[in-house]
Amino acid sequence: MTSAPGTSAPVTTTGVSHVRLTVRDLAASRRFYDALFGWDVAFELPADADDETREKLWFLFGGVIYSTPGGGLLGLRPVASADDAFSEDRVGLDHLAFGVADRAALDAAVDRLDSLGAQHEGVKDAGGLWILEFRDPDGIALELAAPKG
Repeated sequence: MTSAPGTSAPVTTTGVSHVRLTVRDLAASRRFYDALFGWDVAFELPADADDETREKLWFLFGGVIYSTPGGGLLGLRPVASADDAFSEDRVGLDHLAFGVADRAALDAAVDRLDSLGAQHEGVKDAGGLWILEFRDPDGIALELAAPKG
């Protein structure tokens, strides 16, 4: 892609750095993400944090940030009201997809989601990918995707 004459060059990115999801109930969301993915927590405010620590971790907004495989971060920000609801049909996020190694990993994820009582759509053929669609406790549309072949 080239720039039009007299304009600057496009911004070169190296990938997605982080995504933060707005949730209604941090405890419920943490139980779900912890049980499903088991990611390490990168940042969270200690219960006994002093003022200096609170100032350093201002970016948490009362939530938690996980380290995901590949170096990305996923944050949960508990600021939504109890009566709010996610909709992929509004402006904003449609869904968030996480990559897995292969179809076998998707089949194992079906078992894990079933054990957590999480509804899902089953593994589907999406052209060049196998996908598994499901929702978190706030109804946020999530997906696991594996390459075919």
